[in-house]
Amino acid sequence: MGAVSNSPVTDLVLRDVPFDSPEAAALIAELQQEYVTRYGGSDQTPIEVGEFGPPNGLFLVAEVGGEPAGCAGLRAHTVDGVECAEMKRMYVRPAFRRHGLARKLLASVEQRAALLGYPKLILETGDQQPEAVALYRSSGFTPRAGYGIYAAESGSLYFTKDL
Repeated sequence: MGAVSNSPVTDLVLRDVPFDSPEAAALIAELQQEYVTRYGGSDQTPIEVGEFGPPNGLFLVAEVGGEPAGCAGLRAHTVDGVECAEMKRMYVRPAFRRHGLARKLLASVEQRAALLGYPKLILETGDQQPEAVALYRSSGFTPRAGYGIYAAESGSLYFTKDL
């Protein structure tokens, strides 16, 4: 991986890619390893590749200087009888952190979810990811009730934002 400056991300390109593309797979594998380090295991949330593609979802890869730097996915998820957009697999590679990339990636996911007609964006994170929690709170997300396979886990945190 090349050297990364401490300046804000200015040469960012966000590309829609298939969830099972080589770029996405490599970034997701790194993210899963981070989950192993932070939580002792990978995320076991059921995922179907097609959920992250048109017409109801997407998967973005962020490139900085032509190098894959991060990713985020969006899929439909019904909670409390309302079809919402759920963000999954948001990740920024360590060398690219603290440059504003996660905030730009999140803003893009929010914008795209709104364009797809979703009224809310929901997400799950964990208490061993304080950087993510701080990002979501500072971006206007508020806590919500849990959902999915980790809803009863004490370390799982859930957030929502009206779009």
